[in-house]
Amino acid sequence: MEEQTTFVDTRDDSRGRPDTAVVRDALGVGVAVGLSGFAFGVTSAGSGLTIWQTCALSLLVFTGASQFALVGALAAGGNPLTAAAGAFFLGVRNAFYGLRLSQLLALPRAVRPFAAQWVIDETSAVAVAQPTRRAARLGFAVTGLSLYVLWNLTTLLGALGAEALGDTDAWGLDAAGPAVFLALLAPMLKTATERAVAGLAVLLGLGLLPVLPAGMPVLVAALAAPVALWVEGRRREDRLEEGDR
Repeated sequence: MEEQTTFVDTRDDSRGRPDTAVVRDALGVGVAVGLSGFAFGVTSAGSGLTIWQTCALSLLVFTGASQFALVGALAAGGNPLTAAAGAFFLGVRNAFYGLRLSQLLALPRAVRPFAAQWVIDETSAVAVAQPTRRAARLGFAVTGLSLYVLWNLTTLLGALGAEALGDTDAWGLDAAGPAVFLALLAPMLKTATERAVAGLAVLLGLGLLPVLPAGMPVLVAALAAPVALWVEGRRREDRLEEGDR
């Protein structure tokens, strides 16, 4: 009876995608994003964190945007509490992914606490894109496992490499974190509202960088989302009022 509670499960699993196709796509995402863990390892070690602290962040936090935000703020001399707050707000989105995935995957209760560690942008995107619950579970598991293993491995290699390189600023590797973050973010900006939010956040972040303590511009830039959504809501109301005339 539970199988009929979501849209995904009304489809016949036999008409879903072959397992090989799901695994191929999931591995493609896991490998492509997992390799960027090297950039995080270099950036984190360059910001002053030890190898063990760097690896602990990837093992326990495991959400790239939040990790880069944290070490970026620390590298800029920001207060640790402010840096952690910025990372926290970036990570809140994963809670909303979890609400959707809990219905889509319908995992056993004993498994959910472990699966929650893998609820991130990439696993959510792969799972939601599947036509059946079985394919969604497979895509989520393969993406999560491959990305978690590779991300942590390359984080360790990046941290070790940073020590061998010495001063990462001299190599220009301090730009690795923002570059990877932008590369992950850009493909997700598909609507005009999303692009407006990103553009406004950039303006706020860069504009306030010279006048606010390190880490604070990121928090203020988060205000771009409610502002852009408010403007979009007002436009829709105006269009509806014009249509009623």
